[in-house]
Amino acid sequence: MNRSCFLTLAASLLVATVAYTQSFGFGEAAAPKQERVTAELVAAVSAAAPGQPFQTAVKLVHAKDCHTYGKVLPPGVIGKPTKLTWPLPEGWQIEELPWPATHDVPSTGGEMSNGYDGTVYLPVKITPPATAAVGSSAELKVKVNALVCDPKSCLPFVKEVALTLNVAATPVANEANAAAFGSTPAAEKKGSEGTAVAPAANEAKPAAPKVVEPVTAPAAAPKIPLTFAELLLYAFIGGLILNIMPCVFPVLGIKVTSVVQQAGEDRRKVVLHGLMYTVGVLLSFWVLGGFAIALNKGWGSQLQSPAFNFFLAAFFLIFALNMAGLFEIGTSAIGVGSGLQSKGGLGGSFFSGLLATVVATPCSAPFLGTALGATLAMPPYQSMLIFTLIGLGLASPFLMLSLFPGLISALPRPGAWMESFKQGMSFLLFGTVGFMLYVLTNQIEGLPVLFAILSLVLIALGCWIYGRWALPHKPARTQNIARLLTFLAIAGGLWFGLPNASAKRSHAKEAVNLKDPDALHWETWSPEKVAALRAAKQPVYIDFTASWCWTCQVNKRVYSDTGLRALFKQNHVATLKADWSDENETIRLALEALGKRAVPVNVLYIPGVEEPFILDELLTVGNVTAALKKLEK
Repeated sequence: MNRSCFLTLAASLLVATVAYTQSFGFGEAAAPKQERVTAELVAAVSAAAPGQPFQTAVKLVHAKDCHTYGKVLPPGVIGKPTKLTWPLPEGWQIEELPWPATHDVPSTGGEMSNGYDGTVYLPVKITPPATAAVGSSAELKVKVNALVCDPKSCLPFVKEVALTLNVAATPVANEANAAAFGSTPAAEKKGSEGTAVAPAANEAKPAAPKVVEPVTAPAAAPKIPLTFAELLLYAFIGGLILNIMPCVFPVLGIKVTSVVQQAGEDRRKVVLHGLMYTVGVLLSFWVLGGFAIALNKGWGSQLQSPAFNFFLAAFFLIFALNMAGLFEIGTSAIGVGSGLQSKGGLGGSFFSGLLATVVATPCSAPFLGTALGATLAMPPYQSMLIFTLIGLGLASPFLMLSLFPGLISALPRPGAWMESFKQGMSFLLFGTVGFMLYVLTNQIEGLPVLFAILSLVLIALGCWIYGRWALPHKPARTQNIARLLTFLAIAGGLWFGLPNASAKRSHAKEAVNLKDPDALHWETWSPEKVAALRAAKQPVYIDFTASWCWTCQVNKRVYSDTGLRALFKQNHVATLKADWSDENETIRLALEALGKRAVPVNVLYIPGVEEPFILDELLTVGNVTAALKKLEK
């Protein structure tokens, strides 16, 4: 087995993962699903006139047995008020109108609630500026933020819809929407028993253009949205910071040996290696970006598959054993970096770029969460630019070393120390294998965990056989037998240890930590539980986490601080854990509603404040304490 064969084997492990992840639900994401609710922006006019008001409405069409809630919740109703945010063009004015009356609807757990089902129109009155140019056009946008429920569960619904209107000298009625704006149903109001007055029909139409004061909850000061250029800068900085995150350390060890080995070599070859590494990083980020956009997945979502994590553990084990010196790829003592001085070694740099991206996905760095979250509301080409800048940030250190040979010459000269350095770096890879096994134990249970561990032993045996008997000075027959036994051991190990869907762990509710009675008590998150706690005016702290997220595990250290625990208990904060270790559509939508596409995300709901306070990706005792201090104001 030469170096090219090894790379082929390694690539096969990653490619095979894609097929096996289908058994864990990733293939289902591409299947069309019926939306629980759809949103559309409609207007009473097809052309608006300068200074003349007209009615517009958000049209919500609910699937069977689904409902959303009104602008305000009647007493005793648990849910989330529907909120409309209008980022209108400059000079355009909006006036609130009464919404149609809500009515009794079946909700989760066999209970009755109060809201909208069927088709409903939520109206407003919009006035163009008197200076609007006749013949021009304006795009009206509205962001709908609601909670849609059926008898089984509730999911966040966040959608931005738009409508383009022309500006004419006189308004032009839109005959297609005449029926929607033609009558005046009862406005949303509270009955004597705290319930709403129901309309006569299942299709609730906009109310008459009577201006009322909007009912809103106290909210935090509005945040100034970042420009696209600022988001690109955030993406690059986030990618750059990934280089110093624990997830990427093993690959950095591999690349350090290759960089040192290149010192003094032909500059053209050095630059080519840097470019090939960058191409590998960018290609993998484009694949991840396309995957995230097409299937609406989040950063690191491939790690929700136990099959992927098992393959990754096996892959890193083989690399670690190679760097530790158990076997060599080719005849060079540098192993992984052996071919990087030759033209054929460009494939190694390209493959290292792919590998760097794969191992970076369990980490979320500062700035990265903001940039990734912004892609939720962007067109695909802008989203792909964000992913491209993250990749350039990740690749930039090695690319700079390649473009500026003076930096390489500052490194120590190649020598015997490199073998010790290489073997020392192997322990980072062994640590990564241990972390992947920890992730697996949180995703599967029972005998499949033991089978996965024993299969890695079998794979290690195959590597030992290759390193012991597939040596160049051994007889050809001995080498061939060793290669065959190596293949059987590795392939058999992969087959024996591969987890299947039936092995997935059932995540029970968090129990009280009897060994540490002062520890925070984390309950399992659900939208219904959040709504109930907020309705009871109780502060709610939510930790969106995953076992495969390295940054999430680092964040957990802050919760052992005695002072921080006292603050949680003093303010009677309910602590909820949303575990995204496995694929969970409800959690994904909740993250999307917060403008996030990756974990960790930690939020605090303050009683009386509609919008949650979102903490930094990397938690410290200081920033969590500062968030909890907001409850005392």
